[in-house]
Amino acid sequence: MNFRSRMNDLTPMMRKIRVSILLMCVALLALAPPALAHHPFGGEAPSNWVQGLLSGIGHPVVGPDHLVFTLVVGVLATRFKPGWVIPSAFLVAALTGTGLHLMAFDLPAPEFMISLSVLIFGVLAVYGNRLNIAVIAMLAAIAGSFHGYAYGEAVVGAEMTPLLSYLIGFTAVQGAIAASAFWVIQRGINPGQLAQRLRYVGLVVCGAGAAFLSGVVLG
Repeated sequence: MNFRSRMNDLTPMMRKIRVSILLMCVALLALAPPALAHHPFGGEAPSNWVQGLLSGIGHPVVGPDHLVFTLVVGVLATRFKPGWVIPSAFLVAALTGTGLHLMAFDLPAPEFMISLSVLIFGVLAVYGNRLNIAVIAMLAAIAGSFHGYAYGEAVVGAEMTPLLSYLIGFTAVQGAIAASAFWVIQRGINPGQLAQRLRYVGLVVCGAGAAFLSGVVLG
């Protein structure tokens, strides 16, 4: 057996090793100290439009569960046409979820549901081409309402100006994250390899979702 043949035989094994390493890294991130998922201003309501905007921008980024979910929404959108429907459903529902929180309407087990949404969308990234885009968009909307509900906690009691800038901030940053993930996948992966590569991404997200869920259940 020549050198090239040996390398070809090792390729599937190396791919599995890379996926395993990524899963472990994501799990370690997910099990990091809970402060990572806290609001940038420690949960205090913003008092002006600058604080509101910065809070809105920071909340989806410093929360690993929100960040991973927003990324996988953008990745999953590459499987469908028109792909923008999925992140749009998520963004609109997140605003709705924030409104529900501000109106003192309780959603059940929000932290559990947020973690579960990451796991579910990891599975969808693996098998998503077998579902209808309307189903995916509906699931994104349901998940978005819980993510938005969690965002609402940081602006309870805030005045209208910082509240509006907060809504603008987290909507804009989530849209930018999802769009960036969509663009990277579209530009960086050959269409013939898209399904296979997205399965790897889905496995990583599944690992993150499982870690987030374990943190919620065992915490």
